[in-house]
Amino acid sequence: MFALRFADYGTPDVLTVDTDVPEPHPGPGEIRIAVRTAGLTPADRYLRSGTLRHMITLDLPHTTGVDGAGIVDEIGPGVTGVAVGDAVFGLVRMRELGGATAEFAVLEHWAPKPDAWDWAQAGGAAGNVETATRVLDLLGVTPGATLLIEGAAGGVGTVATQLARARGVAVIGTGGPHNQEFLTDLSAVPTTHGPGLPDRVAALAPGGVDFVLDAAGSGSLPDLVTIAGTPDRVITVADFTAAEHGVHLSTSGGPNPDPSHAHGLAAAVALAGEGRLRIPVHAVFPLAEAAKAHEVSESRRVRGKIVLSIP
Repeated sequence: MFALRFADYGTPDVLTVDTDVPEPHPGPGEIRIAVRTAGLTPADRYLRSGTLRHMITLDLPHTTGVDGAGIVDEIGPGVTGVAVGDAVFGLVRMRELGGATAEFAVLEHWAPKPDAWDWAQAGGAAGNVETATRVLDLLGVTPGATLLIEGAAGGVGTVATQLARARGVAVIGTGGPHNQEFLTDLSAVPTTHGPGLPDRVAALAPGGVDFVLDAAGSGSLPDLVTIAGTPDRVITVADFTAAEHGVHLSTSGGPNPDPSHAHGLAAAVALAGEGRLRIPVHAVFPLAEAAKAHEVSESRRVRGKIVLSIP
């Protein structure tokens, strides 16, 4: 089969479409899909560039992609509730941290593709849904709480905002000036990021902020801890200096990953059916332009998710 891979760490030009990759097959509790679309996450960038070499050892060449969507074509032992031909979205074997950006991919967690989502939205959904659900659960957000999301216009941020609002949580979301109206449309109270953030947030939430999610990794953790009052109420999914600030870095891979919260996929399907969860897609790139997609992702000026279309 074909797959998007890299044999050496480096810039996006190390990515190649290899046409002679052995096909994967599902084991117990797994399914295989013929992939239609695959999401591009920050983790894909970090793995490709070698940023995470101190945390994660990859077997090279590595096939990219942790989430995707497609049509079920093989079912592993012990799997029920899904049939060959079903349209699904989901996550690959998280211990492998890749495999979705290929002709076929094995999913460890999945859910039915909502009718309300097109293939681009479905392909970019699972990783962000799992991450957002994991952080909200770990923080213990409750109805009536106030949550600050740093980087609310990005892939994780847009989904976390909607999931938090569905839980009855008030959300203040940071983004660039061009994203303020977009954040309002997601039912967040918008503000800009950067210097002066604690004062801006204090004006918006005189009673204080209960929890903080850093989805940006822009170096703002000192300010975010100040806003929360204690590092125990801050979680980052993007800042690898977290330990220096007493903040928890939540990951789904690496030496000390948090347990998967893939149960959020089923909840996402229900919310999508009610019109309460959409997956903003920044752009869809053909597989042949994967390097360009990585370059756009690295610009950090992405609204929602970047998705790769699999031919």
